[in-house]
Order: sequence, then C-alpha cells, then structure tokens
Amino acid sequence: MTAVLKYLQHYPIALQDQIRQLQTQGLLGDYITQRYPLSHIIQTDKSLYQYANEIKQAFLRTAPLLNKVQYDNRLGIDHHALGLNTEISRVQGGKLKAKKEIRISSFFKAAPTKFLRMIVVHELAHLKERNHDKAFYQLCRHMEPDYHQLEFDCRVYLLWKSEV
Repeated sequence: MTAVLKYLQHYPIALQDQIRQLQTQGLLGDYITQRYPLSHIIQTDKSLYQYANEIKQAFLRTAPLLNKVQYDNRLGIDHHALGLNTEISRVQGGKLKAKKEIRISSFFKAAPTKFLRMIVVHELAHLKERNHDKAFYQLCRHMEPDYHQLEFDCRVYLLWKSEV
C-alpha cells in the first residue's frame, strides 16, 4: 500500500503518483523552485495590508473594508490553517461595528510570491463568499486565473517543507 500524501489526498491518484515519484527521488524542491523562482519582499504587516488592499481594490471594491491584515506566527502547516478571515463585532457608541481581519501564516513570508498571492486571494474571496463552494472558487479564479494550479503547487510546497 502506498503512503498517503499529506495535503494531496483529494487529488487524482495519477497526480499523487507523479508527486510521490518526485518525492522518492528527492526532487520536490527542484519542482517548486523551477516553477516559482521568485520570492517576495512583503515581510511586514503594513506591507501585507497594502498588498491585500491593492488586490481587493482591483477586484472587490464593494466588499467590506479590511481593518487589519497581518502575518500570524500561530498559523501554520501543523494547524491546517494557512490563513484566517475573521469578523469581530464590537459595540461602539450604541452601534454594532464589524471589523474584518485577515491573518496569513508567517510561513508565507518565505514562500514564493505566487503562493502568497494565492492565499491572500483565498482569504479575500471569503469577504464575499463564506463557503468553499462553486461561487467561491469562481471568485478566486476571477482574481487569480491560475488559482487551482497555484493551490495544488502550494500543497506540494507544503509537503516539501514538512519534510525539510
């Protein structure tokens, strides 16, 4: 029986076999670095907020305002949460105010540029679509046409990084 590939269980067996072969040959890192050689310079919460807002303004102008976007050290591979989209409601002066926050795992500080974009797009899509349904993924693809390939390759990246 073949070993289960963490992060890739829901993909077709033939695709899993290709990744398993790369893994056995020690070539997962080569696969990722050849496809995604560029890293990013978005290292601070302020620059991450600006980056996320630029994407939001380009594609989701009518979505609620983002109050905070930041890296979070508590999110990571082990927690199966690479990003969170939260809404915090507070009473202010007799009114109920909802604050929208996005938290991105600090893991993405060292990830390729495209993977950071993919996770930001994913969390921004939750501003309009709460569930991971057809409408959600259509919105993700609207903001990032290669979304599905990036999600797959990011899962391969996670598999590679969990081995290192």
